[in-house]
Amino acid sequence: MAGRDLSSTPLAQLRIAELDPQDRIAKYFLLYELTVSETAERQRIANGIPDDKVLRSAVHLARQVLDPMREAFGGFTPNSVFRSQALERSLKGKPSSWISTSQHTEGRACDVEIVAKPTLELARWAATTLPDFDQIICECYDPRKGPNSGWVHVSLLPPGAGRNRRQVLSYVVDAASGRLVYVDGLRPNEA
Repeated sequence: MAGRDLSSTPLAQLRIAELDPQDRIAKYFLLYELTVSETAERQRIANGIPDDKVLRSAVHLARQVLDPMREAFGGFTPNSVFRSQALERSLKGKPSSWISTSQHTEGRACDVEIVAKPTLELARWAATTLPDFDQIICECYDPRKGPNSGWVHVSLLPPGAGRNRRQVLSYVVDAASGRLVYVDGLRPNEA
């Protein structure tokens, strides 16, 4: 059953209680695509958008970040737009008392992999093409594992939440410690 087209509906008018998973909330995205998680499905972890604030952040991200990516590169499924606290704990192996500060838990971030676009190129495209962003992070890209290893994390603050930092980072293995660290700029893992 096809949902409604709400792709032009102002963010302030969107209410999670009134939406169907099949509703089109952006030019190229349906609501359910913002909560898809294979881990949540396998482990039966609830991963629904909890409130209107998170909904509006996720829809803003879909319209300003994901739509331009789909326009440029065709079909892809974003990873982890919204992640519930329970899903965050499961993914990161944390105890039930742990609270994540990840932008994913607020609907403000997405992780993207596009088969036809090498990871480092996708990160560069995002940094030079998207009109605004909070962070672009080339995560775990290792050219020895192929051009599509890793993924690109893009975050965007919703309207009224302050200025986006426009940080461009890479998450790579530090040669000295062997641990993953954030470094300025876009570069491959060289450790």
